Amino acid sequence: MQVAGVDFRSMQTLEVQLPDQLALQVEEAVQSGTFSDKTDVILAALRDFVTHGRFKLIEEQQLVDIVWAKSQKPA
Repeated sequence: MQVAGVDFRSMQTLEVQLPDQLALQVEEAVQSGTFSDKTDVILAALRDFVTHGRFKLIEEQQLVDIVWAKSQKPA
């Protein structure tokens, strides 16, 4: 099965540590029925990052570069 260009037939196991508040929010998402388990919450977050978040990070870095370039004095 593929979702957002990711093949879910082959998987790897990763261990993550979350801040307590974030872990509580993950648990709340499962308890509310929004997700079936914690793995689904993490997969959804990673899919969102891969499809949207990386572009936001690139844009933020470009804006930092623009601010820096504008602050430079001409030679």
